[in-house]
Amino acid sequence: MIKFFHYPIVEQLSPYISQRNIDGFPLVVVSHPKARGVISIQGAHLITWQPNNEKPVLWVSDNTLFSAGTAIRGGIPICWPWFGSFATPSHGFARILPWELKAHDENENGVILTFTLQDNAYTHKLWPHEFTLIARFKLGETCEIELESHGEYQATCALHSYFNVSDINQIRVSGLGSHFIDTLTDSEQSIDEDLVFHGRTDRIYTEPDDFSLLRDPLWKRTIEIHHYHHSDVVCWNPGAALSSSMKDMSKEGYKNMACIETARINNPLQPKNGTPDRLSVIIRCRKFSDNNQPSGI
Repeated sequence: MIKFFHYPIVEQLSPYISQRNIDGFPLVVVSHPKARGVISIQGAHLITWQPNNEKPVLWVSDNTLFSAGTAIRGGIPICWPWFGSFATPSHGFARILPWELKAHDENENGVILTFTLQDNAYTHKLWPHEFTLIARFKLGETCEIELESHGEYQATCALHSYFNVSDINQIRVSGLGSHFIDTLTDSEQSIDEDLVFHGRTDRIYTEPDDFSLLRDPLWKRTIEIHHYHHSDVVCWNPGAALSSSMKDMSKEGYKNMACIETARINNPLQPKNGTPDRLSVIIRCRKFSDNNQPSGI
């Protein structure tokens, strides 16, 4: 696990918020009695979030590079204004551009941070639209992320959450609905059961519930993922073969991560006439005992 909290402080922004660097790569670091977290200025990318007395909730690859213009493998990348690899860069440009930290606040419950990204000459070469993106983070015992999209356009997007799990073969995910697009076979399927990962998995669930439950029996916790303003939930794990071929992921990395992504794919964001569109997620953890495994919320 990367030791973000041991890097020297460049600037103390408030009692609980500081700026630190990894070899010149700027990070905003939160050390609060309720939780710790790290957000990269590049991409307004939440890299890690860990409530007090809890294992890290988000997974980040030990092999990821922290280099300008290179996507970070792990945490919660903001994929925007397109999802997938049909255009370059893959999953859009929002996750590889520097954002601006516009505001921050804190209280006894946690911290609030606001980042913005606006169109510029570089984005116009890739996508011919004016836009303003606002990403808001509330980090405490829960993690809340809201992406607010301003302009006149359509955009697909996702909060591409990588969750830290004990063993990919042991977890179950519920609340996904039955219908999904299997992008590995380019087929539509309908299976009314919890998702259990068996090798490489890449599914777009098109009729998901408003929340998903990721149950991890070895760590005796359930991660609740509450989706808002979404149309889809994407579930992804690269499996052994693909993980071994990825430069920013170790051969065994796939065993301890599962992506459960809040997304707008089949119903894109459509801000217009001065009215923004949104995508947001709230994440929390619950403990359970062997005799008291939760069946729902």
